[in-house]
Amino acid sequence: MNDIASLDLKAIVSEAIDEVCKTMLSMEVEIKSEAAGDIPEKERIVGSVSLAGGISGSCHVHLPRSFAFSMAGAMLNAEPDELEQEDVEDAVGEICNMIGGTLKSQLNNNGFSCALSIPSITAGNDFHIQSTGWLKKEQLFFQHEQNRALVEVFIKP
Repeated sequence: MNDIASLDLKAIVSEAIDEVCKTMLSMEVEIKSEAAGDIPEKERIVGSVSLAGGISGSCHVHLPRSFAFSMAGAMLNAEPDELEQEDVEDAVGEICNMIGGTLKSQLNNNGFSCALSIPSITAGNDFHIQSTGWLKKEQLFFQHEQNRALVEVFIKP
């Protein structure tokens, strides 16, 4: 394929979110490309990974703090209130790593060789992560019950 403009990035990212949530967290999620409102909590935890090689990119998973604790609890088979911040940050990093890994595999399958970085975490209130200069970007919200999160993916040759 080797044409970055023809990649269906939305489908790739949607599939990655759905697969990770179902298989690793036993969570059914609804994926939306249009936000039904922003992420409600200002305090959030963001996992990020980067892609490098024949294609460059980044993937950010923005989770409200309470949803991050719920997802970590599902991953670690624990109650959210039993978890430490470090456990949750590790789980968010792994969730982002799995979504980014699925993206990397799909890009490689489409002729774009790349490697994935280790995840990094940003946590706090009222901050922005800005990525500019990308050829393609996709922002998808996903929701489980009342919890809503955002996955952003940016790529360029």
